Amino acid sequence: MASLLVLVLDELEKFPAVVAAWQEAGVPGVTVFDSVGSQRLREYIQRDDVPLMPSLRSLFAGEEDHNRTLLTVIEDDAVLERAIAATQQVVGDFMQPHTGVLFVVPVSRTWGVPKAKRGRKAHTSV
Repeated sequence: MASLLVLVLDELEKFPAVVAAWQEAGVPGVTVFDSVGSQRLREYIQRDDVPLMPSLRSLFAGEEDHNRTLLTVIEDDAVLERAIAATQQVVGDFMQPHTGVLFVVPVSRTWGVPKAKRGRKAHTSV
């Protein structure tokens, strides 16, 4: 069965290393988007210099901290395990503050998911 591997990365400086590690692990493709957690959103909204009706666009456009969320569907369990191990090698202990969150969700059916072999370059969507 395929798996959805999700990484919410708090340390943006580690983003290039994670993508490279996933490629090396054989991950067939990665979708990436900016995200923000509820704690940071609450802190942002409570500031005095924020407009009355702030938008998420203004949050991401500013100097505020945000996360990068990476998604990939992996059909090969060996590739999944390599990607998880590679992520932990780059990020470190996820129980430490401000590292991120990594989780796997089972996927019962997929369409358009490429099969990849180890070392194949991944396709990244942003």
